[in-house]
Amino acid sequence: MVEEIKKIIIDTDPGIDDAIAIFVALQSPEIEVIGLTTIFGNVHTTLSTRNALHLLEIAGRTDIPVAEGSHVTVTEGVKLQSSGYVHGTDGLGNQNISPPKGKPIEQTAAEFLIQQASLYPGKVTVVALGPLTNIALAIQLDPEFFTNVGQIVVLGGAFSVNGNVSPAAEANIFKDPTAADIVFTSGADVLTVGLNITHQVVLTDSHRGELAKSNGKFAKYLSKLLDVYFDYHHTAYNTRGLSVSIFLIWCLLTFFTGSM
Repeated sequence: MVEEIKKIIIDTDPGIDDAIAIFVALQSPEIEVIGLTTIFGNVHTTLSTRNALHLLEIAGRTDIPVAEGSHVTVTEGVKLQSSGYVHGTDGLGNQNISPPKGKPIEQTAAEFLIQQASLYPGKVTVVALGPLTNIALAIQLDPEFFTNVGQIVVLGGAFSVNGNVSPAAEANIFKDPTAADIVFTSGADVLTVGLNITHQVVLTDSHRGELAKSNGKFAKYLSKLLDVYFDYHHTAYNTRGLSVSIFLIWCLLTFFTGSM
């Protein structure tokens, strides 16, 4: 029996780690990326949108729509500080990329999420790689969204381990805790993968070297982005390795193929 290809929407704040996840998703035959929605987090929302459009151009997938998300938290709080010191001021390793030719669609991220979940009830998985603001807004706008969406896979939280922005808090949840509360209590099928999982698998200098030697287009592009990311982890954690990026690859290839 041929397994049905999973439709996914990636809610993203690219971000070097998100760039890796997006490229892997686009190359994975088991899943169909039907859209990207953008949110603040690693960078502010406008820059997240620009980076998402840029990554789709690099991948040759400008057919995939990008819907811009909220610029503020669910409670309309001020835009929180981005993570430029981790990912570079542009979110993509300070590569000074050219402005993308594409534009986001007119729908907001929340409207797009609602529309796609309604078009394909139970068939759409939302992969949330940043704060959960857009998804919480979709839940508030449409009482049927939480039943229409198939699953929400959340990169966030810290379970039985310390957080990465405080002893208790992980960044994606910390940046909009009200949104997280709305999503977790909505009744939707939510799968949360926290720091307790992401810290178990490390992308090392050796892996990075293999990436740099590859002739693949995506590999060469990503190897250029990793300087800033590796430097941050070396300074902050005294290690020459990363944990989040490998998790994102593993998550996309295992959760959606049933191979866990």
